[in-house]
Amino acid sequence: MNIVLLGAPGAGKGTQAALMVEKYGLAHVSTGDLLRAAVNEGTELGLEAKGFMDAGELVPDSLVISLIKERLAAPDASKGVIFDGFPRNTLQAVALSAEFDLMGEKIDAALAIQLDAEVIVKRLSERRCCRDCGYIGSTQDPVCPKCGGEMYQRDDDMPDTIRNRLDVYEKSTAPLIDYYRGAEVLYEIDGDKHPDEVFQSIQDILG
Repeated sequence: MNIVLLGAPGAGKGTQAALMVEKYGLAHVSTGDLLRAAVNEGTELGLEAKGFMDAGELVPDSLVISLIKERLAAPDASKGVIFDGFPRNTLQAVALSAEFDLMGEKIDAALAIQLDAEVIVKRLSERRCCRDCGYIGSTQDPVCPKCGGEMYQRDDDMPDTIRNRLDVYEKSTAPLIDYYRGAEVLYEIDGDKHPDEVFQSIQDILG
């Protein structure tokens, strides 16, 4: 079973991906994780990606797709994968589909977690991070509940920054909704619920 997880920043994709990995035994494929690992390991693709990242440029689609191909060849991907943060545009989606065709595989479902933009802004702007251990909490945590460290608001979690991120998502990633709807594998899920309820909706879809 191969799943594409879609949704704006803050829609809860990471939470649902973790639950799906535990429930279905799928490999979690995040392009962010792949890029960081490749850079840290100093692989040929990682060094190439680092050049773009150090220059503050987007890593080209062709390089991202090469990383994805490597990841799909790993043993733990044999049961299927959950793509989180990939594809980011229709070009990547077409390339992924072509790669799966070569493997005799397919995307079984594209799960789009839908959430109103202002709900996302409120959710993310209330997020706080521990300076010492990196724990992610909220405004309800005056100090880190794990280590007692100072909690602060990251620049990425400022309301104006969140709105900019949502604008970028709408322009580049939202067209994937139409792409997967056309492929008849799109399922839209109400993300404005408790994570357990969202996951139940996913289980109802996947069976």
